[in-house]
Amino acid sequence: MSDQKRGHNTLSTDAKLAEFVNRMKEIAATNLEAIILYGSAARGDFRPNHSDLNVLCVLGSLHVEELARVSTVVRWWCVEQNESPPLFFTEQELRQSADVFSIEILDMQSSRRVLYGTDVIGDIKVPMNLHRLQIEHDLRTVVLKLRQHCVRAAGNAKELTLVLRKSFSGVLVLLRHVVVAFGEESPMSSSDIIGRAASLTESNASAFYAALKLRETGELHGEIGPTFNAYLSALEKVIGALDHHIPKQEWRRVKTANS
Repeated sequence: MSDQKRGHNTLSTDAKLAEFVNRMKEIAATNLEAIILYGSAARGDFRPNHSDLNVLCVLGSLHVEELARVSTVVRWWCVEQNESPPLFFTEQELRQSADVFSIEILDMQSSRRVLYGTDVIGDIKVPMNLHRLQIEHDLRTVVLKLRQHCVRAAGNAKELTLVLRKSFSGVLVLLRHVVVAFGEESPMSSSDIIGRAASLTESNASAFYAALKLRETGELHGEIGPTFNAYLSALEKVIGALDHHIPKQEWRRVKTANS
């Protein structure tokens, strides 16, 4: 999801989605198996001019020729309608990706709307042991990138503020999945997600609330240096709590009978 949608869309959300489906059906023909809407628009908290329309397209074949065939529809979607590129999978590939895209597939399962074809998401089994590993991997990646920005943009308050603001959409997703990793059902609202994740990990909720307010309003109270530091420290605390409460040695890849 983008931090701020740009441009002006002439079609309503429903009309845009319907037009996308119609164009894909016409161009992809029998190779098109399903189109699924996921994310904020499927959850019901979509905000025009702010949120993206996230779409998954399931094709029978993903050969270069088939991808080229639908490129005109994707260009219309991305350029004229200013939306993020759709995801393209085969059904088999999607099912085989549950171990490495566990966060994404769980999110699709919790909030999705089938726009065309069959629901290929609902019965995918997500390995929760690997879900916990993906959360930590993604959190550590965020922290590493934030440290790089901090070194590169030291003293540049405007750039650091932008970096913090842009990072929080992804961090909020990870905080939601931290709650899930602790065996609980995640709250729906952003504020409640922050509160519960911070409580479970004993991290600084106020640092995350400040990032949330910055993302939603563009307002930052106080100087960016201490805010950025508190944000980084809170993320490090979350990672430490994962390691302490759900240690990795208990979460090895599940072995099959043939392995």
